[in-house]
Amino acid sequence: MSFPLQLISCRAAQDFHSRDSSFINGVFIKTRMTRKKKNQLKVLAMSSDNSTLKMNLNEYMVTLQKPLGIRFGLSLDGRIFVHALKRGSNAEKSRIIMVGDTLKKTSDSSGGSFTEIKNFGDAQEMLTEETGSFSLVLERPFSPFPIHELHQLSDLDILFNRGRMPVATWNKALLASNLQTTEGGGNSGFVVFSSKFLASPGLKFLNDQNGHVGSGLQKNILSSPVSQLVCIFSEKEPGDGEWAHGSFPLEEYIKALERSKGELYYNHSLGMRYSKITEQIYVGSCIQTDADVKTLSDAGITAVLNFQSGVEAENWEINSKSINESCQRLNVLMINYPIKDGDSFDLRKRLPFSVGLLLRLLKKNHRVFVTCTTGFDRSPACVIAYLHWMTDTPLHAAHNFVTGLHTCKPDRPAIAWATWDLIAMVESGRHDGPATHALTFVWNGHNEGEDVCLVGDFTGNWKEPIKATHKGGARYEVEIRLPQGKYYYKYIINGNWRHSTSSPTERDERGNINNVIMIGDTASVRPTIQPQQKDANLIKVIERPLTENERFMLAKAARCIAFSVCPIRLVPK
Repeated sequence: MSFPLQLISCRAAQDFHSRDSSFINGVFIKTRMTRKKKNQLKVLAMSSDNSTLKMNLNEYMVTLQKPLGIRFGLSLDGRIFVHALKRGSNAEKSRIIMVGDTLKKTSDSSGGSFTEIKNFGDAQEMLTEETGSFSLVLERPFSPFPIHELHQLSDLDILFNRGRMPVATWNKALLASNLQTTEGGGNSGFVVFSSKFLASPGLKFLNDQNGHVGSGLQKNILSSPVSQLVCIFSEKEPGDGEWAHGSFPLEEYIKALERSKGELYYNHSLGMRYSKITEQIYVGSCIQTDADVKTLSDAGITAVLNFQSGVEAENWEINSKSINESCQRLNVLMINYPIKDGDSFDLRKRLPFSVGLLLRLLKKNHRVFVTCTTGFDRSPACVIAYLHWMTDTPLHAAHNFVTGLHTCKPDRPAIAWATWDLIAMVESGRHDGPATHALTFVWNGHNEGEDVCLVGDFTGNWKEPIKATHKGGARYEVEIRLPQGKYYYKYIINGNWRHSTSSPTERDERGNINNVIMIGDTASVRPTIQPQQKDANLIKVIERPLTENERFMLAKAARCIAFSVCPIRLVPK
């Protein structure tokens, strides 16, 4: 099996390396600090030869005896970082070194000055010493290291990462000696097999230098995520031992990886990615540059429906003003309707108006790019809801259709919640049909062994109490399915009628205090996002095939929302 090799010049290799970078919640993030903030972080320390050593507050120094018991990893951006710690080793006993810490400098027991670790060769040279002690300066990431980044993702990645193919460094001597490759014409660099392994700065340099070598990187095709790990290496030690990633033993780590299959992780450095869903609808991640706007325009996109907030754009260092100007210049209509990232309730409340905006744009014959930051959640949820509500496609079929064309993980329960909220718009009173929600009524008493029953206007009009199930301690539960609407209830405890102080209450016309529960809500073109009342009870939405009457009401309500959108200004009338 052979792979095409591509050689990047030293300048391109340096483009890979970004010192101001960190991982946050499993996402590779490139950050930039102001000069003032960098100066605030830097402190002075004296090395053993009284020379001045600059360190920042995230760096620390530790002295270890050989063997260290550290397995290092080389990442695509050139960092040497702690990949794993050997059980019972000197590194683990130090109780300070963590997986993901970047190796910055080393010094041996002779008391010499610190050597800066600039590349793969510097780290290997440090590991060749078999005895003595070493002082290591490591940098702690700003947030916990994403353990999934240590996982190889495909057969090609595994061949690449295990070092079965040559991996050159930026050190010319090491290129020729340690890695058994020919010296060539003195142009040292970084060798890979496929353009998909290139970071965007390196790829841009190659495009400028050698023509469009990355033509295979189609922006409308979502390729599988690429491991940031190039290879792993450690000092020679007798015996295999047991290696662990942080507090995870290797076997547990492998099992955790199996359980996490299907999880998605956003890599901003890959640039904008999108997929074609229909002739008029495209969905994908956020627009990052003016060039992305040009790419969309060339693909025939005439409108962008963007759910990313201004704060999100700032966090990702996206110049929204410049992008908006590019849209105006290329006659691409930009509609911003922020929805909170990762907030299921906010998505549920804003989804009806989002679908209304999408319908209005499609009615005006626009080809629409629906986008959010990652392209994994809010934007595909809007497209799925549109297909479900406006084209009478069952929710499961719409979900499978979109996820089959675009790599994403939309919030399906939020779409189901919003569906029932829409139906409630055109209903008069309580829902007339099968159950829409599953409820767990909870009674937290003071004593065990109580006789607890639930009674309400949904239990035969207060005449048919339901016996609660004892769940341990003083907790009792009743599980029941109900159509959406407003219900009153109480508990009968050892024959005495009581209301729960852990759930909302209301007084009836006779002055009696009853518990009250509101199942579902009513969709609105101007949703009000109010804090939800504290309630010990649990409510889950039921996703089921809609009755013919429910389908009619859903279509009517969704179009009512859409027709409430001004066709000129695309805001609520």
